[in-house]
Amino acid sequence: MSNARTARLSRRGLLAAGGALGLGAVLAACGNDDAKSGGSDATGAAGSGPWSFKDDRGTTVKLDEVPANIVAFTGVAAALYDYGIEVKGVFGPTETKDGKADVQAGDMDISKVTILGNVWDQFNVEKYAALAPDVLISTMFDDAGTLWYVPESSKDKIAKLAPSVGISVYDRQLTASLQRMWELAESLGGDMKAAKAADAKKRFEEASERLRKAVKANPGIKVMAGSASQEIFYVSGTDLSVDLEYFKALGVDFVEPPAKAKAEGGGWFESLSWENVDKYPADIIMMDDRTSTIQPADITEATWKKLPAVKAGQVIPRSAEPILSYDKCVPLVENLAEAIEKAKKVS
Repeated sequence: MSNARTARLSRRGLLAAGGALGLGAVLAACGNDDAKSGGSDATGAAGSGPWSFKDDRGTTVKLDEVPANIVAFTGVAAALYDYGIEVKGVFGPTETKDGKADVQAGDMDISKVTILGNVWDQFNVEKYAALAPDVLISTMFDDAGTLWYVPESSKDKIAKLAPSVGISVYDRQLTASLQRMWELAESLGGDMKAAKAADAKKRFEEASERLRKAVKANPGIKVMAGSASQEIFYVSGTDLSVDLEYFKALGVDFVEPPAKAKAEGGGWFESLSWENVDKYPADIIMMDDRTSTIQPADITEATWKKLPAVKAGQVIPRSAEPILSYDKCVPLVENLAEAIEKAKKVS
């Protein structure tokens, strides 16, 4: 794969469009070999001696005791936090320019964790080593075992310092990834029988049923998942993203760009110029809420403002990288259900 191709994909796609689209594009263009995913095989609980966990690469990590010094991708750390597991260090979008917690940090107190990197391709290996990590945990947006936000240039150095665990958020439904994070948290000593955890799971199931009913009660509503950058509007496909796959399974009718159009985005998305942002009719637009993207209130393009869904006020946020705890996924489902319940057919 040429350097020019890499640069172009990085500039246009990396972190710009919904569902970790850029990495998918780069990997697809590079033709990385696939690796088999593994199933669940977790043992151990806090203070109970040996610990092992089989991750979604099929790799089983075995330690003499349950990890105490955990370093994780920010979104993973946020999910573990909801289950009572606190990490020592994080990497990935954690702190905004004004010093506040990034949307992907969830409820974590970011002043109590060591931030090893806050943007793409940033990871302080020296700080990581100083934490004496027992394990590194991240998500994976491909089936080749690539750990999200672990830089390609330093991944080998990082790998030598501690074993890693990967949880897949690729080409599966949200519920599958939620279950894997649940199993991981439980193995790390999380109290999964606590009222908070059980209540969140129940609320998620209720929200899912509400969404299913909303679709049936208001048929014909077309939903588009989009993401904005300065020059490009990205229309996400539903075949690879865990949230969109799940919503689709519940009956939501999404705009689906043709495979040929998505090919340049690694199968994740179609890139449109702002002049062509009206290519697909939609009644509701879900917009990527990550800080690396332009938010709806800041879009000045006239073509955007003329879209029927925008004029009707039928634009809602979308967490393209969901925090994989039931508590954080409840509002994602509820917001879409409410939008469909209230939506007017405008396309």
